[in-house]
Amino acid sequence: MRMIKAPAALVWREDEYSVFLAGSIAMGAAGPWQAEIGHILADHDGVLLNPRRESWDASWEQTIENEQFREQVEWELEAQERADFIFMYFEPTTQAPITLLEFGLFARSGKLMVISPNGFWRRGNLEVSCAYYNIPLYATWDEGVAALKKKLKQ
Repeated sequence: MRMIKAPAALVWREDEYSVFLAGSIAMGAAGPWQAEIGHILADHDGVLLNPRRESWDASWEQTIENEQFREQVEWELEAQERADFIFMYFEPTTQAPITLLEFGLFARSGKLMVISPNGFWRRGNLEVSCAYYNIPLYATWDEGVAALKKKLKQ
């Protein structure tokens, strides 16, 4: 799979599966799990949409008037709208408020695959919501990655 990172143009062929990598970043506090997925899926066809921006500046004011911030948020929203799947990872050591927002936005889309290990502070909310909306929920990284690999082979 090839990877498109924010804010690069969202361009891929119609016959390519696209997977948005939603999840914990926490201003760099979460590990580079998106790169790990890229390595794991290197021999699969398709495109990974990675919001982890190389040129992110934590000092940017998070307001609609800030051009770079707005570009980032709009890139993420468009990428999730267009993606075939949204692979969502909640790192237990983070709170991931934006990922929780994205979960709510796309819960009814039929696109979500969620990994929420024990220890994530709102795992109970995710358990109930995933059950209610029939969203696959995985308790471990390995289970979630295996399910994504299987989905990509279908």
